[in-house]
Amino acid sequence: MQIEFRIKYRTQWGEVVWISLSQGSEPPTHIPLSTVDGEVWTGSMDLPDRQDDVITYRYFIERDGREERIEVATMPHIIFPIKGKEVYVQHDWWRDPQHVAGVAVPVFSLRSENSQGVGDFGDLMKMVQWAEQTGMGAVQILPINDTTISHSWTDSYPYNSISIFALHPMYLDLQQLGTLSDKAEMTRYEAERQRVNSLPQIDYEAVNNLKRSYMRKMYEQEGAKVMKTKGFKTFYDKNKEWLQPYAAFSYLRDKYGTSQFSKWPSYSTFNAEEVGKLAQKERHKISYHYYIQYHLHLQLHAVADYARRHNIILKGDIPIGISTNSVEAWMEPFYFNMDEQTGAPPDTFSDDGQNWGFPTYNWDVMARDGYRWWIRRMRKMAEYFSAYRIDHILGFFRIWEIPCPHKSGLMGHFSPALPMTEEEITRQGVPFIPDMYLQDRHDPTRYHIRISAKDEESYKNLSPSARLAFDRMYEDFFYHRHNDFWYGEAMKKLPALTRSTQMIVCGEDLGMIPACVERVMNQLQIMSLEIQSMPKAPGLEFGRLKDNPKLSVCTISSHDTPTLRGWWEEDHERSQRYYTSVLHMQGDAPHKLPGWLCEHIIRQHLACPSAFCILTLQDWFSIDEAIRLPDAAAERINIPANPRHYWRYRMHISLENLLKPNSFTEHVKGIVYNV
Repeated sequence: MQIEFRIKYRTQWGEVVWISLSQGSEPPTHIPLSTVDGEVWTGSMDLPDRQDDVITYRYFIERDGREERIEVATMPHIIFPIKGKEVYVQHDWWRDPQHVAGVAVPVFSLRSENSQGVGDFGDLMKMVQWAEQTGMGAVQILPINDTTISHSWTDSYPYNSISIFALHPMYLDLQQLGTLSDKAEMTRYEAERQRVNSLPQIDYEAVNNLKRSYMRKMYEQEGAKVMKTKGFKTFYDKNKEWLQPYAAFSYLRDKYGTSQFSKWPSYSTFNAEEVGKLAQKERHKISYHYYIQYHLHLQLHAVADYARRHNIILKGDIPIGISTNSVEAWMEPFYFNMDEQTGAPPDTFSDDGQNWGFPTYNWDVMARDGYRWWIRRMRKMAEYFSAYRIDHILGFFRIWEIPCPHKSGLMGHFSPALPMTEEEITRQGVPFIPDMYLQDRHDPTRYHIRISAKDEESYKNLSPSARLAFDRMYEDFFYHRHNDFWYGEAMKKLPALTRSTQMIVCGEDLGMIPACVERVMNQLQIMSLEIQSMPKAPGLEFGRLKDNPKLSVCTISSHDTPTLRGWWEEDHERSQRYYTSVLHMQGDAPHKLPGWLCEHIIRQHLACPSAFCILTLQDWFSIDEAIRLPDAAAERINIPANPRHYWRYRMHISLENLLKPNSFTEHVKGIVYNV
């Protein structure tokens, strides 16, 4: 099969147009185009006649050997598998992002009549179909990697995975897996399935016990036959590098009753040869995990294929950290600083800051092999997703690092950073008082200003002139001193990641945002996140939707915040200011947000310049008072200030009811199509 490309783009002197083309999770291939008039660029390439994976591509401009600009398209262009020797002509025009509406919902929150007490990949297919039915163009989910650390409800936290590759067994649709041959077992399973599926929230432990029991029985029944198939063998060979260590880790976790591999009596230190021998010795038990991952892959790949064919963006989520009790920490500890923890400084979520408990990255080691760890991760994601959200993209500029064993986020500092010497501090007219600083772990002669220094008695006891000098130094240290330094740090790392696949890149850029962040994201064409109630512009209580950049994702709420109705009800005085100054309404704001006003706010967001407007399912539900939950607080997914929050929100309406003809779906469709 030959593919021909033709694009109209008027270049400037010295510019060349290229194609960046990918098949499946393979690295992109760069194809140069040629021109005779400087305006129409053409080129072609041959591909095998039969293609198993869709092919995605984008155009980019090169000048003096450097990538200057990549095409900003809502989705990468797609070529579907084609049989036969024919010419497939691609005639495209350089274009700006289209405006896309979408829905955000965790997979675990989905509910169908046939699911098993928690959302699964079968339910995700239905959600994609509902998005298509309403005219939406995107479905965004939370991380879906395996988080099985303790086999308890604490594993419900989706950002603490034990593998950056393995999918969570909980998301397997058991209906697609098959039926148990033992009818009595099927009867017992069905009774428990109906019970957990009828619960208003997820019973994490009951659900996972049910699903694990069923999967193990199906493995005993069908596993040997499945693993003889060509499909399984291809999957295993392609994924063995991560699949075998993950399966061995899972086996050893269950055998020794802990995921803390340092406590295992054997294999506490990873050795590839020894793990390979273990995989052979305990072949039947370890192969169970291969079997489950294979079926998870098949089910998610089917959703991804359907979404691509129907022009729906399936958007994934990449956590910034990895668990200290994970396959990666066991297998590749040299990539991490295991004696440091990641978190966040004090913000609107927590006065004490946050401690996520993840080790920090050893970026120097990662740089030596060209960030291979990250590139492998991106390319695995590309098998399923057309776009992804980088959780806490600020971590690629600098991370909030908390030394072990401290727990409070207040004990952290930014890393990498440019700490100051005692002489530099005193030279600015500030007396050096140790309890206002943190000593740098690499150089004990240098100091970081404590984020909470202004709360210390030492600060309050400073003379007025010294306090003013400290305030200037504090402002410079946290908002100006590191701008060029952090720009350089981000530009070392992010280009290798963003260019490793054709996925659209979106960054969660909330919090203390250095000025260099916007510059980097614009340069690499990473979409920003815009939340009106969390404005980035100084001096504003609420952002101006008309000022949203085109290359951005606009939303009203996220999994970490109250929903639209939730934040409206939690502070009536603030809601009144929003009602008057933003919505330009007269009189008293209603204490409970009525459906018509929810719709008004949603329509305003959909009409803003942002390329993507992706709203939570709960916020879509808010427009219809007949179907939304009576209690807005019950819609909350996560409370970041609570490190032991139970992630168990589940939609209260079945996907089957959403998909059949109904007034709510037609209402949403009308809103989406009329913006």
